[in-house]
Amino acid sequence: MDATIVKVGGSLALYPEKLRALCAKLSEISTKHKLIVVPGGGEFADLVRDLDKRFNLSNKASHRMAILGMDQYGFLLSDLMPCSCAVNQLENVQKVLDLGKLPVFLSSNLLLSEDPLQNSWDVTSDSIAVYIAGQLNITKVLLVTDVDGVYTCDPKKHSDAKLIKRLSAKELLMMNKRTSVDKFLPKLLLQLQIECFVVNGLYPERVEAVLVGRDAVCTLIK
Repeated sequence: MDATIVKVGGSLALYPEKLRALCAKLSEISTKHKLIVVPGGGEFADLVRDLDKRFNLSNKASHRMAILGMDQYGFLLSDLMPCSCAVNQLENVQKVLDLGKLPVFLSSNLLLSEDPLQNSWDVTSDSIAVYIAGQLNITKVLLVTDVDGVYTCDPKKHSDAKLIKRLSAKELLMMNKRTSVDKFLPKLLLQLQIECFVVNGLYPERVEAVLVGRDAVCTLIK
């Protein structure tokens, strides 16, 4: 499919006006470029994390609860995006695109019925977005978050963290740690041969630049 998957991170909901601006920009861009939005988990998934710690839930239960949290954030995003439409079937994505609308894909129907991914906190909406891209034969994914890209260490904890502008999926795999993307992501990128950008959604112009092939502050994972 000739389209781009854009995962909108749940962390952006902590910045309401910025998220509104991003949603408006994605709606605008979608009139010229085919986009499919995949929601992150954000506060909905964070609640599941807290419950997991409190009750020591099984991996299967916490994984499924977090996926349902992504659906909730998806309804929020769809409400903020003009001319968008929430869909929960892969076969309906193209239909929505053909209508000139922006599909927001709710993944629970697909993932809870097939359970194709490892059930653990190593798999988040990052990997899920790439998996959905693979199902739709899409080769470009944007992971839109609240940091500029992948860093040498956590920029929110270490002032000397440096942005990595470009790296291979193999190099990311060898880092063997949770960065601004989940740990399972590089394995999936290698398996599906998908190109991935990590870009800061607090600056919608950067997201637009990546989508149209211009230089921008971000990390490209080949």
